[in-house]
Amino acid sequence: MTTDVHSLREFKMPDVGEGLTEAEILTWYVKPGDTVTDGQVVCEVETAKAAVELPIPFTGVVEALHFPAGATVDVGTSIIAVAVAGAAPAPAAAPAAAPAPAAEPEPERREVLVGYGPRTGSAQRRARRTNGAGAAVAAPAPVAAPAPAPVAAPAPVAAPAPVAAPVPAVAEGERPLAKPPVRKLAKDLGIDLRTVVPTGPNGVITREDVHAAANTAAEAVVEPVAAPAAPAAEPVAVALPVPTAAGDVRVPVKGVRKATAQAMVASAFTAPHVTEFVQVDVTRTMKLVRKLKESGELGAGVRVSPLLLVAKALLTAVKRHPEVNASWDEAAQEIVVRGAVNLGIAAATPRGLIVPNIKDAGSRTLPQLAVALGDLVETARQGKTSPADMSGGSITITNVGVFGVDTGTPILNPGEAAILAFGAVRELPWVHKGKVVPRQVTTLALSFDHRLVDGELGSKVLADTAAVLEHPKRLITWG
Repeated sequence: MTTDVHSLREFKMPDVGEGLTEAEILTWYVKPGDTVTDGQVVCEVETAKAAVELPIPFTGVVEALHFPAGATVDVGTSIIAVAVAGAAPAPAAAPAAAPAPAAEPEPERREVLVGYGPRTGSAQRRARRTNGAGAAVAAPAPVAAPAPAPVAAPAPVAAPAPVAAPVPAVAEGERPLAKPPVRKLAKDLGIDLRTVVPTGPNGVITREDVHAAANTAAEAVVEPVAAPAAPAAEPVAVALPVPTAAGDVRVPVKGVRKATAQAMVASAFTAPHVTEFVQVDVTRTMKLVRKLKESGELGAGVRVSPLLLVAKALLTAVKRHPEVNASWDEAAQEIVVRGAVNLGIAAATPRGLIVPNIKDAGSRTLPQLAVALGDLVETARQGKTSPADMSGGSITITNVGVFGVDTGTPILNPGEAAILAFGAVRELPWVHKGKVVPRQVTTLALSFDHRLVDGELGSKVLADTAAVLEHPKRLITWG
């Protein structure tokens, strides 16, 4: 009689990439009725950073798949139900006592990830007032009675005013606590910071507080004519995607592409970009690349390319000027000079542009750097780059030369101080030893965050990178 005892276990979408809030299910590897074992991969999902395979943490039979392939699911939401055999008689005890159903929601709320979970709130809160046992069942009826009243209640919209009134927890004459960006946001939205309820530490007003105040104000002023500001912003956003002509194709922006778009906008309008350019005679570097390929000195099967020597040249320049390997701490208003150089390499993949990085690249020898670079590129092409490989970068190289492009003004990878664009190598007339002769020339462009890197430092890093590429022997003398 107890041999068929089993329980239903729910597997929730985990946070597979450092604080991400959602992921798209790309492929299911199981279906209802399949038997799964602890550690078996059941699906592949795409986050804003990479595609990741998810293993199930228990053994049993698949009862249901809650979402189809292609669905975007919030972190903390159950995606698959599995019937687990040999469970404790807890389910049997449930039918014995009627309260069991009441206790049912509890496990749902317990198993959540930090920061995320089932979106249930108001229903549970009402239950606290039902200390009157069965009277609580009758309570909903009275709630229905006032229903008509609330319809009239909106008329006295004066009620919202008190909502803002308690906020002046700021004493008369005192200045509300908020960071400059938050103050600017409030100004743009027309929100008086003295009317905003602070939820940040030590009474600091956050961006979320300002948005909440703006939403409350918009709702309270929907009827009055004073609300045109909110509707005005709404139509503009909705009107843009409306026109669709024959032959147009709409591509949903999600996953890696969505994250890239958001990151680039944030970077472009947060960090003050400065870009400098230099043309370099890389004839000697190209000769060295050919020699290393032919000799196999770096190891069997190791791929040698001009990008490898550009990476080594940049790392040499960073070693001479470590202040460029830094990031900006907005909260603390500090510059953080990194101890290790995590070198990012921008890679175009079917899912969009990603920037995986080589950890502690500055401490690697040329052969070690060649192996790491080859592995990084191959993994990216296969779409198997992990979120960990794309976090913690400190400086980046983007190789636009492979597309035949001479140069560009690269946008910084968020959180980094500099990015180097490596252009196409072309044979051009060049003055060499007093004569105009054909030489192999490229253009380098270095963009940097002017809060962290001033013109002198940026120029030195770019000039040293160019100098190493012009005379590769400096890899030894400067290394």
